[in-house]
Amino acid sequence: MVAGICAGAVAAAVLAAGTGGAHGYSMHTDARFAPPTAFVPSAAVTYDSKLVPAASWIEVSQRTAENGATTVRLRVEGLVPGHEYGVHVHQKPCAADPAAAGGHYQHEVGTDAAHVNAANEVWLDFTAGDKGAGEASARHDWGFRRGEASSVVIHDMPGTHGARVACFTVPFGWVTG
Repeated sequence: MVAGICAGAVAAAVLAAGTGGAHGYSMHTDARFAPPTAFVPSAAVTYDSKLVPAASWIEVSQRTAENGATTVRLRVEGLVPGHEYGVHVHQKPCAADPAAAGGHYQHEVGTDAAHVNAANEVWLDFTAGDKGAGEASARHDWGFRRGEASSVVIHDMPGTHGARVACFTVPFGWVTG
């Protein structure tokens, strides 16, 4: 059975890999949330199972055009109906410690108000509908730098100061050439 689980994880990783090059990049990946201590680990980790229940679902896609313009889309199912969530692209992959994902990815790096905003970061805030589903998208005229965008973190409230309640490691890509 362990071999079957490993084969399934490899297949999921292959399906999550994006396509790219000089003509753009596109990627689509999804997962079910699991606690960091789950027997079968997941790329989607819930730190607060009341707001992001185990087995709830997340899907993230990215499309970056040859000129660098990037659209990131998010869809979720199984979250708390009516709850407002904040979601941002973060710098590092998820881990058992919510802080491991690092800070928000920023196009122009800085700490003042001119840098911490939806124009300089990827914000995907949403309110879950009556069945716990939600979606959001963000488009920017810029793309990610190689290796500097690695996850999507769900916060307990919209904006920039909410607690980290879940994290999804995502194979974000960039345009080369």
